Parts: sequence; C-alpha cells; structure tokens
Amino acid sequence: MTCLLPTVHAQSQQTLPDTIAQRVVACTACHGKEGRASSDGFYPRIAGKPEGYLFNQLTNFRDGRRQYPLMTYLLDHLSDAYLHEIANYFSEQHPPYPAPQPGDATPAVLERGRNLVMNGDSSKKVPACIACHGQALTGVAPAVPGLIGLPRDYINSQFGAWRNGVRKAKAPDCMAQITQKLTLEDINAASSWLAAQTVPEGAVPTAATTVKLPLACGSVTE
Repeated sequence: MTCLLPTVHAQSQQTLPDTIAQRVVACTACHGKEGRASSDGFYPRIAGKPEGYLFNQLTNFRDGRRQYPLMTYLLDHLSDAYLHEIANYFSEQHPPYPAPQPGDATPAVLERGRNLVMNGDSSKKVPACIACHGQALTGVAPAVPGLIGLPRDYINSQFGAWRNGVRKAKAPDCMAQITQKLTLEDINAASSWLAAQTVPEGAVPTAATTVKLPLACGSVTE
C-alpha cells in the first residue's frame, strides 16, 4: 500500500491548465461536452448560441431574473467581464446536433405548431417565431437564440417558467407577454413541431439584422 503513496502525491501536485475550457468544466458537467446539451433533455444546448443571448441569461441567473439555485450559486460572484468570457467561449463551440427524438404528436398538432411558428396567430396578436428567431430558426446575433435543436420538454418547461413568472428578462419582457396569450395546447403544438425539426449541418445564428421586431423586447438590447 505504501508504495503507491509517491504516485498519489505526485498526481495531487499536478496543476491544471488555466484555460477558459478548463474553467467552464462546471458548466459542461450539466450542459454536456462543449455545451452540446445533456441526453435527458433538461439541460439545454448552449454551444453556438449568440454571445449576447448567453451573456443575458448568465446575468439573469446571477441577478435573480431566472431561478435555478445551482446556476445562481455558480454565478453569484462573477463579474460581467468574466460572464462575457464564458458566453464568448460557448458561442464559438459548434459540435454537431443529434437527430430529433421521436415524438408522439398527431399530424394535426404538428400542423398547428408549424403554423404558429411560421405564421403566428393574428387573432391572439401572437407573432410568428421566425419574426424574431430568424427564418431558419437558428437565432439572430447578437442576442436572439435559436429554437430548433431543443428538446420538447425543455421548450415546454421554459414556457411554463415564463407563465409562472419564474423566468424573466429585462422589461419589456416580450416572451412573457407572448406566453400569456398562448394556451397549453398552443405551447405543446409549437414545442412538438420545433423538436421534430432536423438542424441543418453547419447551422449558426444569422447575422444581426435591422428588421424591426414585431414587439419591443428588452432582452435584445440589454
């Protein structure tokens, strides 16, 4: 037994490299290697999201606009500069997306979801998802996230958080406003259709655009 002690001691003296990749290991423990997402669908993909969007969410968790104790604990004492560094790192990661998971939505539900995503619902004053998240639904730089490539359960959980006031953004909180106009059936339809879409190879957020958004959204400019 004692002959192993020098080896163990030597290993304990090794110094880990001081790189951003090493420092964000705490993030990848839940969000997967390179931020590609976990297999359980609870922790979302953060790889390749626009840097501005990632920074906004990090500050939202740190400052209490989003509620998840583990994230708050990790971010509580981190500076804006450090959060920008983390956001920039993950925005530059582009691992491949997995194939969509099989779903059980009926064709009618999927068609309702497609229509909401692509056209919105004028009777409810709900804009199309593509009006903000881009025609390809891969997000728009610098601060609008992509919607395809996310599991249905995760999308549903975020709508639930907006509905219950657990997730917030700087005012005007456009997603909270939209969520209150949607029924649970609408949300399930949209999330089911989005989760069923295959992400094109090489998909990235589109460049920043000067197109006017359909409603004021504080998270785009914060």
